[in-house]
Amino acid sequence: MRAVVTRVSSASVSIDGATVGAIGTGFLVLLGIGPNDTQAQAEKLADKICGLRVFADEAGKMNLNLAAVGGALLVVSQFTLYADIKSRRPGFTKAAPPAVAIPLYETFLDLCRARGFQVEHGAFGADMAAQSVNDGPVTIWMDTETL
Repeated sequence: MRAVVTRVSSASVSIDGATVGAIGTGFLVLLGIGPNDTQAQAEKLADKICGLRVFADEAGKMNLNLAAVGGALLVVSQFTLYADIKSRRPGFTKAAPPAVAIPLYETFLDLCRARGFQVEHGAFGADMAAQSVNDGPVTIWMDTETL
């Protein structure tokens, strides 16, 4: 699994002009799923993201996690994180097909909720418009193969 995690002061996602998910302080998570990804990888990624200490403490150091700041997550499916860019037109055959990706996407959402967080999301496979106010900016790329 791959994720791009951005610390935000606010973020939202809309479909056909209607907002379907919105958060204040927290993380905008663009989540990509590969064909061989497993529930164990979803658990590992949820642990890493939910425990990520990138919020400022009283000394201004990135030392606090999502729980410490009362943050939330906005998770948006992003198959393009598995783009093959050998040519000028990306290919996406390295992304998991929906039959594999949808259950793992939903598992990831449930795992984050089980850790006590508000989790907003888009709709898997929909044409979505995401907006965010990056805080920092702080943006971190993660891949479960290297965690």
